[in-house]
Amino acid sequence: MKMPEPDAEVIARRADIARALGKIVPGEGVIDDRAALRAYESDGLTAYRQPPMIAVLPETVAQVSAVLRYCHGEGIKVVPRGAGTSLSGGALPLADGILLGLGKFNRVLDIDYANRCAVVQPGVANLAISQAVEAAGFYYAPDPSSQIACSIGGNVAENAGGVHCLKYGLTTNNLLGVELVLMDGEVVRIGGRHLDSAGYDLLGVITGSEGLLGVITEVTVRILPRPPSARAVLIGFPSAGSAGDCVAGVIGAGIVPGGMEMMDNPAINAAEDFVAAGYPRDAAALLIVELDGPEVEVDHLVERVAGIARDFGATSIRVSENEDERVNFWAGRKSAFPAVGRISPDYYCMDGTIPRRRLPEVLGRMAEMSEKFGLRVANVFHAGDGNLHPLILYDANNPGELERAEAFGEAILRLCVEVGGVLTGEHGVGVEKRDLMGTMFSDEDLKQQQRLKCAFDPDQLLNPGKVFPVLHRCAELGRVHVRGGQTRFPDIPRF
Repeated sequence: MKMPEPDAEVIARRADIARALGKIVPGEGVIDDRAALRAYESDGLTAYRQPPMIAVLPETVAQVSAVLRYCHGEGIKVVPRGAGTSLSGGALPLADGILLGLGKFNRVLDIDYANRCAVVQPGVANLAISQAVEAAGFYYAPDPSSQIACSIGGNVAENAGGVHCLKYGLTTNNLLGVELVLMDGEVVRIGGRHLDSAGYDLLGVITGSEGLLGVITEVTVRILPRPPSARAVLIGFPSAGSAGDCVAGVIGAGIVPGGMEMMDNPAINAAEDFVAAGYPRDAAALLIVELDGPEVEVDHLVERVAGIARDFGATSIRVSENEDERVNFWAGRKSAFPAVGRISPDYYCMDGTIPRRRLPEVLGRMAEMSEKFGLRVANVFHAGDGNLHPLILYDANNPGELERAEAFGEAILRLCVEVGGVLTGEHGVGVEKRDLMGTMFSDEDLKQQQRLKCAFDPDQLLNPGKVFPVLHRCAELGRVHVRGGQTRFPDIPRF
């Protein structure tokens, strides 16, 4: 993994840049002490580390705008950062760049129950949105496993999902609007409290753009009434293949669960040791299927799912009898990542998506890869939509193990594409999958994507080195092509 060569001239101006930024964000808003900067040297992909040249922690939109305007004028690169939970290196700093931390943007600005939406700042934690509206019987549906920590701005940047994304969708399906600061400091608003906007789907462009197009300073999300009833079913299977077949059987029967998650035996036992959720330790694979809606419908669907599971050889079936038990069933799955951290010094969390029907085949081939690379793997999946999260276990203190883990991860991602899937479901490309983009896209595909970036950031100062394996100059690419013409997106509402 290679990042762009640092600009020595910019680094030489470090002290002057810090002073200029200190005038924009006074007090403790600028961090240039080299020891203090180590707190920002990586995100959740800890295998890659690089302290930023300077970290800036603005508190207002005006400060964000002024910082970006200054960096734009001085040709200084900027890496936006939320909570730092990204698992693809999306917030990996640059040696010659500013790290723009948005942790102080942490307020819920408005809750509009009439329009079923909430307006929040990007540093608000995912779970905090649901907590802010729970007294009125509402919640925010996307629920990544890191929801207690991950920020909503980061969720938008990566198009995060969660265990309930099968029925309720990813971030993009629950996002109504954003306020965005462009690299030249211009503040624009895209979408709002209404369901849809006319013209280009700029909100769709921004969602999942990984900090390459602008800095999000406000987010409007959809909130939903809590279902009147919800029950979770724990189903143990003698093999991962039979569990995968059951997933296809449930979906094929026309049932759309609120959530459908899968764990293999190493993940089951790690989670059970960590949470004591009552998981069947002897099962080769575990499905957690949640049904929600009116109580009579839920009871009916629970019986149907149990019947389908028995048809596919389930060895155990347990249904939650109350809300505490349902939450406890999910606690094990949502704690899977820290739980696996107790059984291995290090692990590498992957993220790829495959067609559901290929799940048994992919699991079998991953087991063969585990033998080939000599590394264990614990598997947790958003089984309903085919989003895999293999956790490759290794010890970075042992020479060569990190490199083997990376090679194992690359083989898994290539397999995902081979069977008709994609490189990522919700973690993003960042630096982790950047050099594999050519397995999915042609050179012209990637150039067209870069033309889109150039429409927002023609000097390519925002988060460079991420997503694109080869970075072309905007002047070489020309403008983004739309229906045979050439355009730069017009008519963005501005302040």
